[in-house]
Amino acid sequence: MAVETARRPRSKSGGAVPFSAFFWRYAWLRQLLLLTPPLGWFVVIYLASLVTLLVTAFWTIDPFTTEIVQVWSTANFEQIIEGAAYHSIIGRTVLMAAVVTITDAVIAFPFAYFMARVASRRTQTLLFAAVLLPLWASYLARVYAWILILNHNGLLNWSLRSLGLPAPEIGYTNVAMWVVFSYIWLPFMIIPVYAALERVPESLLEAAADLGARRWRAVRDIVLPLVLPGAVAGSIFTFSLTLGDYITPILVGGAGSSFIGNVIYANVGIANNIPFAAALAIIPVAIMAVYLLVAQRMGAFEAL
Repeated sequence: MAVETARRPRSKSGGAVPFSAFFWRYAWLRQLLLLTPPLGWFVVIYLASLVTLLVTAFWTIDPFTTEIVQVWSTANFEQIIEGAAYHSIIGRTVLMAAVVTITDAVIAFPFAYFMARVASRRTQTLLFAAVLLPLWASYLARVYAWILILNHNGLLNWSLRSLGLPAPEIGYTNVAMWVVFSYIWLPFMIIPVYAALERVPESLLEAAADLGARRWRAVRDIVLPLVLPGAVAGSIFTFSLTLGDYITPILVGGAGSSFIGNVIYANVGIANNIPFAAALAIIPVAIMAVYLLVAQRMGAFEAL
């Protein structure tokens, strides 16, 4: 008891400071007060907006007045389910997100492996700067830079024509979007894979070498399974960001490219059909909810 009394903060007069003593005695209250503002902000801004989105999806638009009719209806979801065009849009978006994720994983692994297991500390610093430097530039600046490279009279076609080779003419196509998406989201895959590779014990690779395993087999049988959660963690970013992006499909894919993001954008800004846009926005939210459950089972959250 004497030790506890000595540890309590005291005022100059010798008595315990009331508030300090109170928080010292109830440590859980101090933690509660610390977490209440961010948790409250999270509930109000994030969860409340999701609830509003879900509620709005069940409303409709009056075709004559274009006013929102706040009456519960499943018409928006029925239109999405019954419309073959929306099936194609959703499938195209999910396929693009999957292809971009796989591409970034294939590119990120050797790059991150070199950073984590081969490069010197100085080289690691330079490579980290090279990975993070594009993130300091504006998203639109990077997209427009790729437009200048990939369009019909851009740097890529000009360079190949100068060498006497046929120009690929991939500007304003799905291939161009795949290239731009893969470039823009690549840092979000490299960093988690690098972090996972750094946690692989060197002793495992030494043991595999002692047992006669070649380097490539040790990487395949030991490194890849241990790095998989990190790759899945990176895929959360690449998949979700591609799934919801609407700027790149509009700027790089051209007017004919329809993805979930720019269809939602068109219904909010042009058609002024916010309830249908909300219903369509539920689709990527539901897809990512399933994706996060799968990622959690694969240990991705521990790798973040």
